[in-house]
Amino acid sequence: MSRAAAAHAAESLRSCIRTNGAARIIAATGASQIDFLEALTETPDIDWPRIEMFHLDEYVGLPIDHPASFRRYLLDRLIARVGISRYHLLDGEKNPRQVARNIGEVLAKRPIDLALVGIGENGHLAFNDPPADFTTDDPYLIVTLDDACRRQQVGEGWFASIEEVPAQAISMSVRQILKSEEIIAVVPDARKAAAVKACVEGPISPMAPASILQTHPNTTVFLDQDSAALLAQTR
Repeated sequence: MSRAAAAHAAESLRSCIRTNGAARIIAATGASQIDFLEALTETPDIDWPRIEMFHLDEYVGLPIDHPASFRRYLLDRLIARVGISRYHLLDGEKNPRQVARNIGEVLAKRPIDLALVGIGENGHLAFNDPPADFTTDDPYLIVTLDDACRRQQVGEGWFASIEEVPAQAISMSVRQILKSEEIIAVVPDARKAAAVKACVEGPISPMAPASILQTHPNTTVFLDQDSAALLAQTR
């Protein structure tokens, strides 16, 4: 699954760079993206210096040297590996609303060519937990994480207890994600199966935030056998 998703993403990036001379991407983080990013960074013939990267979400108040820091994650697993020189990381240790405004202004200057996202165990898209805000046009929001989201972070081993998980995060908004020219969602693991079924086969609803991807004309969702196990139809 990760290799297939990486090959698809790589071809999209190559095509965009051939057409436009550059590409703007949004990069997701988390345990579900580790194998995919490893495969993508090992894929040849991607002109990474021509790629500008934006951060999808980050915890408020979490230092960059914490193992769960998404800034650290992207620096270690993507930026340093391929030499991306233009990137915009969300610094959750600073004033989060100012950070959201500043990077949001840069983000809004030109369209995003490719958004790389995942789907949470509670169906969240970025850190937009249910009920997600489907209406705001703000590029980034300050959100309060629900208990299901925080338990997922503990279950993945990023934190020792739910009390250690920050209560808030900076998250790209749903409508901003949908403005991307193309979206690739990488969603492995049996623990995501119920969320996948709700978001792929269920109604579009803020209670299943990633269900909004059904409205986007150029979205590809990559599943493995475990995450697709509850779907009524597979192909």
